[in-house]
Amino acid sequence: MVSTDRLLAFAAMSFLLIIIPGPSVLFVVGRALAQGKRAAITTVLGNTLGAYALVVAVALGIGTVVERSVVVFTVLKLVGAAYLVYLGVKAFRGRKDMVASFDAAGSARGVWRTLWEGFAVGVANPKTIVFFAAVLPQFVDRELGHVVGQMLLLGLLFNVIAVVSDSVWGLAAATARDWFARSPKRLSLVGGTGGLAMIGLGVTVAVTGRKD
Repeated sequence: MVSTDRLLAFAAMSFLLIIIPGPSVLFVVGRALAQGKRAAITTVLGNTLGAYALVVAVALGIGTVVERSVVVFTVLKLVGAAYLVYLGVKAFRGRKDMVASFDAAGSARGVWRTLWEGFAVGVANPKTIVFFAAVLPQFVDRELGHVVGQMLLLGLLFNVIAVVSDSVWGLAAATARDWFARSPKRLSLVGGTGGLAMIGLGVTVAVTGRKD
């Protein structure tokens, strides 16, 4: 079982990543603005399933390799941190593109199609891939054993936080469609703030972690 301290630390790091608007949030917001609350919640569920599929893949594969090799871990951590910074810079420079989420209208889709498309976005989210591959292994207590089980538990915690956060984004966007329409600059501000926060998270990942 993962210690309470590690769970809380991982929850805090996860929260910092999750609240930053990324591909999944943009997709949820776009669906909410175009199709309403039901589509937003279905998309959130799809995203969550996709993200947990990444957790399982990391726990059963690359996560074990990373956990056992300091060199592999360090290289992957630095690459992941650099990529997070890159995504942050890209998000900040392209903050005005969030307006496109509002403009992306479309006819209502079936529940299963919406769920599947949410899953595809969640499993292909580069921000989540980097986080699970480079950050998740840091919070595994190797002395306790059951590395796969610890990763699955931590991944479940991440996804619980993600469901709550993304649902808030989706419901807020669905409720405030007119408010966003009156001032597209508000969307741009969200994107810019998220980009700066992602840069900060990348720097944090780079300077923290295992020392052995």
